[in-house]
Formats: sequence, structure tokens, C-alpha cells
Amino acid sequence: MQQQIDWLVPTALPALDGDEDFVGLNAQVIDFWRYAAPDLRTNTVRALLAEFLVARALGMRATRVEWDDVDLRWEDLAIVVKSAAFLQAWDQRQLARIVFTGLRGQSWHPRTGYSGVATHRGDVYVFAVQTSTSHEAYDPLDLRPWRFWVLPKRTLEDLGASSISLTAIRELVDPVALDGLRDAVRRAGTGA
Repeated sequence: MQQQIDWLVPTALPALDGDEDFVGLNAQVIDFWRYAAPDLRTNTVRALLAEFLVARALGMRATRVEWDDVDLRWEDLAIVVKSAAFLQAWDQRQLARIVFTGLRGQSWHPRTGYSGVATHRGDVYVFAVQTSTSHEAYDPLDLRPWRFWVLPKRTLEDLGASSISLTAIRELVDPVALDGLRDAVRRAGTGA
């Protein structure tokens, strides 16, 4: 007889405003946010910012879902967001050569583990690039330099791509600014 497993299922938490106090520490949530994400140019924070920008461009207001198979779920589309920038938050000899990796991977679920098969999990892939090429021009709060290249999964599957350079993407599709992103995602999702 197989033993029944009781799963520990997390409860939903209310959204934080930042002015909440930590119990046992003279600090608020905003203090942690300032500590953890003080520079929107770093790779990890920029990736989250790119997801946020895409979500907002699509009209989404929900918070991100950690460990989901894709970055965003909008209407009936699963969306993967990849981000990059020519400039980094550290000293560089030259502008970064942009290559997006991890386009295929195994699905994961906490109850069943990894799927065992690497696939393109998104229906649509959004390649978000902060295009500033001088630190003087790179204002992380100015969203105008961001460009988005949107591809349907089928294009990446046809290429057999696990990774793709920005140079290759530019040969496949034109970029859009933030205000054109919603239409571009919808077109890619319908295969138009």
C-alpha cells in the first residue's frame, strides 16, 4: 500500500507596500528592497525589471510566480522573457556581445520534479535589451532605450536553438519599443 503524502502548500501573502516593519529588527521592508536591489543595471535585477516591463506593457498587474515554467502567463500565452544590456554594472573593456541562452529546458513541478525532456516552454519569447552604449546615457529609470524583439516558439524550434545571439535575432524580426510590445506579443502568439 502506497503512503499518502501531505504536501506543505504555501498560503498567499498580501502585497507589501514597503513600510511594513520586521519583527525583531529595526528595519522595514523598503530597507531590504534597497539592500537587495539598489542597482537596476545588475544582471539579476535587470532580468526582473525586464519581466516587469513586459508584464506592464501587456496590462498585467499580478506579481511574478517563482519557479513557474515560464516568466509570464498572459491570456492563453506562456511567455519567456530574456534580458540583456550592452553595459554592465561593472568595469568593461568593451560593450557586451549579447547572446541569450537557456531557451530550452526541462519543465519542473514541485510534486513531480523535472520532466526529463528539454523543450522550448514558452509560446512566445521576448528578448528585452537595454540599448544604452555609454554609462552617461544609461539611466535605469528611462525606459526609452529598451528594445524588444518578439519571436514565436516555432521560429526557435525551426532553428533548433538553445541559444541565440542578438545579431541572429535582428535578422529574424524588427524590434519594438515598450508601447508596441503588446501588439508584437499578440502577433507572435497567433503566428501572424
